[in-house]
Amino acid sequence: MKEFKILGVPVHPYTMSEVVEELNKRIVAQEQTFVVTANAEIIMACQEDDSYNKIVSNAEIILPDGAGAVWAGRHLGNKVPERVAGFDLYLELMQLCAEKGYKAFFFGSAPGVADAAKAVCEERYPGVQIVGVRNGYFKDNEVPEIIEEINKSGAQLLFAALGAPKQEKWLAANRDKLNSIVLMGIGGSFDVLAGKMQRAPKWMQDASLEWLFRLYKQPSRFMRMMALPKFVIEVFIHGSKHV
Repeated sequence: MKEFKILGVPVHPYTMSEVVEELNKRIVAQEQTFVVTANAEIIMACQEDDSYNKIVSNAEIILPDGAGAVWAGRHLGNKVPERVAGFDLYLELMQLCAEKGYKAFFFGSAPGVADAAKAVCEERYPGVQIVGVRNGYFKDNEVPEIIEEINKSGAQLLFAALGAPKQEKWLAANRDKLNSIVLMGIGGSFDVLAGKMQRAPKWMQDASLEWLFRLYKQPSRFMRMMALPKFVIEVFIHGSKHV
């Protein structure tokens, strides 16, 4: 998949069905693949943190997650067929696991949340194998134990819900020690699936207003949301320099 760049961050314009097919091929071939779902906040964080930029840019698959990333890609003259949201991809991969017999490990969120997400997945996707669960509260000296637990589980897919940028930094730092094939950070997806956090109604998602719903539900996100207007301004400036 030919990449394009948004503010220097490479993005691969897969459709949802294309990226699921690609990841299935990589699982079969046992090619370890680091997946990043890059929304506007992540792309802006890359502008301010060189080490994070390097981590994201070195991922094998970087997807346009969020209306901002899709808009920016198109504004800069690239063909972006659709948004590939991390939560939606996570659910598609759960369906793939149920169909193909792949094993998954859930790592992250508050105590009990990943367990609740596991229970929902097992009900929604009959036959799915979620072979391990570990909450996201840990100390540095516990990391070797966590890696051993993940590897012993035999999970081919590891979903880390530690929040960006922590989840990407953790996966990048430890990928050489991990046996899982698909490594993917999924933010608050366990919380949404477990019913601890509400997702925007579909009409708001379709209208590119999911950010507004999140702000309404979590006013504490206000400062984080300030990255969005900065992102738009940076994209306009970047675009004007390349006209």
